[in-house]
Amino acid sequence: MTKPYLKPLALAVSLALTLSACGKHEAEQTAPAAAGSAPAPAATTAAAPAAKKSPFDVSELDTGINACQDFNGFVNAKWVAANPIPEDRTRWGAFDQLSENSLNTQHDIVDAAAKGAAQAQAGSIEQKIGLLYQSGMNDDAIEKAGFEPIKPKLDAIGALKSGADVADYLTKSYAEGDGQVFQFGSGADFKHADMQIGYANQGGLGLPTKDYYLDPKYKEIRDAYVAHIAQALQLTGTAEADAKKQADDVLKFETELAKASLAPVEERDPKNQYHFVSVKEADKVTPHFSWEKFFTAQGVNIDKGFSLSQPKFFAEFDKLLAAAPLEQWQAYLRFHTISDASPYLSKAFQDSKFDFYGKTLAGQPQQKPRWKRVLAAVNGSMGEALGQLYVAKVFKPEAKERAQELVDNVRNALKARIEKLDWMSDATKEKAVAKWNTFLPKIGYPDKWRDWSGLNVSGDNFYANVQAASKFNYDYDLAKIGKPTDRKDWGMTPQTVNAYYNPTDNTINFPAAILQPPFFDASADDGINYGGIGAVIGHEASHGFDDEGSQFDGAGNQENWWTKDDRAKFDARTDKLVAQFSDYTPIKDKPDAHVNGKLTLGENIADLGGMNVAYDALQSVLSKTPGSAEQKIEGYTPDQRFFLNWARVWRGHVREKQALLSLNTDPHAPVSLRAIGAPSNMEAFAKAFQCKTGDAMVRDGEKQVKIW
Repeated sequence: MTKPYLKPLALAVSLALTLSACGKHEAEQTAPAAAGSAPAPAATTAAAPAAKKSPFDVSELDTGINACQDFNGFVNAKWVAANPIPEDRTRWGAFDQLSENSLNTQHDIVDAAAKGAAQAQAGSIEQKIGLLYQSGMNDDAIEKAGFEPIKPKLDAIGALKSGADVADYLTKSYAEGDGQVFQFGSGADFKHADMQIGYANQGGLGLPTKDYYLDPKYKEIRDAYVAHIAQALQLTGTAEADAKKQADDVLKFETELAKASLAPVEERDPKNQYHFVSVKEADKVTPHFSWEKFFTAQGVNIDKGFSLSQPKFFAEFDKLLAAAPLEQWQAYLRFHTISDASPYLSKAFQDSKFDFYGKTLAGQPQQKPRWKRVLAAVNGSMGEALGQLYVAKVFKPEAKERAQELVDNVRNALKARIEKLDWMSDATKEKAVAKWNTFLPKIGYPDKWRDWSGLNVSGDNFYANVQAASKFNYDYDLAKIGKPTDRKDWGMTPQTVNAYYNPTDNTINFPAAILQPPFFDASADDGINYGGIGAVIGHEASHGFDDEGSQFDGAGNQENWWTKDDRAKFDARTDKLVAQFSDYTPIKDKPDAHVNGKLTLGENIADLGGMNVAYDALQSVLSKTPGSAEQKIEGYTPDQRFFLNWARVWRGHVREKQALLSLNTDPHAPVSLRAIGAPSNMEAFAKAFQCKTGDAMVRDGEKQVKIW
C-alpha cells in the first residue's frame, strides 16, 4: 500500500501516480524497508573523481537576466536551453540527472549480479537480484510466453457467476499479493502510533483522478482510455466487437467508483486517511464483502479493528458488488489483470500500455530502454536488497557523518525559530518544541537490512518472479499489523534520489542517493551545502509543522496540540501561501492552467520553512569565522551561493502533457516555481541580491508570507 501520509521531497509523487495506473509492482519501488540481520556496510569502493570541479559553475548563470525579476531564469535558463528532455523522459532537470546516475550505478550492479548468478552463493541477495534481472532481460522467453502467465487468472474471472463470486475472487487475489479495486496494507494507528494496524484505502481507477471521469474537458482522454482498454483485451484473444463493449463497461464501472472517490486535495487531509472501525462495523458498511473472511484469507489477526479510511468509497464498492452487472465486473477485472501484468508480458502488451500511459497521458515520445524497465521491476520487487549492494558500492561513511552535522545544525535553527515566533502563544510553542525534541533523523540506509531468505526466484520466468516478490512483500507488510511501530523502518530505498518526512513516527529520512551534488558535496563551501541538502533537511523537518504534519504530535498521534487562536493565525498565514501559488500559471500559452495552491500547500510550507531554517543555520556557521559572511567565492557571497544552489536544485523543464497531469495530481509545485516561491518571501534574498520593492522576486507588505 502506498502510505498517503509519507511526505516526499521532490518528483516521486507525480511519477508514482502515473505508475500506479501502470501496474502495482512498479508503484512499489519505494515500498517500506525493514530490519533484518545483516549489518550495515562499514566500507565503500567509491572512486575519487578524476579532477576536482567547482561545486557551482557560475558560467551557467545567465547574467543577461535580472536575478530580482526572474531568479529561476538567471540561474537555470542557460542550462535548460542546452539540455533538452531525453526522448524516454517527460521531464529533465537536476533531480533527473542524479536519478540517471543512480540508475547507471544500479545497472552495473544488477548486470554484474546477473552474469555472476550461477557462481553466487545460493540464496544470497546477489544471486536473487541476478536471477530476477536475468529473467526480465530474457526477451525470447517472455515473447514465447505471450500472455500465457495470466491465462489462469483470466479463466478464473470468466468463471465467475455472481457478485459473491467476485468478492471471493478479490479476497483470494489479495492473498496472492495481487489486489484490485482498493488498497490494503499496514500503517501506524493515527490514535496510537506506537502500534501498526491495517489500512484499507480507495483505489481501483485507471485514470489519474476522479475529474478525468467526470469533467467534460477530459473527454478525449477518456476516449483514448477506452480505446486502450479494448486493445489490451484484444491482445488476449477477445473479439474486436466484444472488446469495445467490455471497454465501455470498464469506463462505466470506474466512473461509479470515481464518483465515490476523494479528489487529491481531499486525500491530503488526515481526517480522510483514517476511519477506525471494528470488523463487524466494517461488515455493516460492506454487507456483500466480508472483512472477516478477507482477513482470514490474508492470514491477518485483526484485534480491535482497522482503518476503513474512506467509508463512502467502500459503500459504493459494496453497492457495485450487489448491483453492477456481472459482465461489468468481469470486464473490469479482466482489463486490470492484463494492465497490471503488461510490463512483464510480451512486447505487444508493454507497447500498448506505454502508448496510453506514456504517450497519451504524459507526452513521453519513447519508451525507456528495456534495462531501465527491468531495473524498475527489480526495485519494485527487491528494492532494499538492491540498496544494500548500492550502498556498499558508492556511499562514503564520511558523507553520513557530514550529513549528520548538517541535520543537527538545521534542526537547532528550527527550534530557535519556533521559540522566537511572534504570532504563537507560549502554550503552543511548548508543544511544538516537545515535538521537535522527538524528531528522529535517519541518514543513508537502514541500521539493519531486511532478510530475503523466504523469496524464491528463477532466471527464466519474469512474470512468476515478480508475482512471487509481490506476495512476499505483501505478506511482509501485513506481518507488521498488531506489532509495535519500528521508527527505524524505512519508506524509501537508499538508491532513491529523494527524502521524506513521516508524521506517524516523526522521522526525517535522507537516502544515500540524495547525499551527493548538487545537494551535498563534502568539498563544497557552506553556502552551497546549506542551500542544497541543508534546505532539504529543513524542508523535511518543516513538514512536521505543515498543514498536515501539524495535526500530529511528537509521538505520531493525530492530536490537536494548538490553541484555537494559534491555529487560526497559522491558517491565515498559510492561506496567503495558497493564494501565492494559485496565482501561478506555469505552462506557456495556457493561461487558465493554474497551480492548485491547496494541493501543493504542504510542500510550499516545507520549502518556505526549510529555506528559512537552513539560512539561519548557515548564518550560525558563518558567525564562527569573522569575515566569512562577506568573503566571495567565484564572485558571489555565501548568502548568494545559498540561494543560487537552491534554485539549481530545482532547475529543469517538463513536457506539456506531463505538466498538465502534474497540476492535477502532484502535491508539489512545478520546479520552476519552487526555485522562486520561497525566496521571494525572504528578506534575506532581497538583501543578498539588492532587490527592491516592486521587483518580481520581492513579496513584501501583505503579500509576504511568514510562517515558521
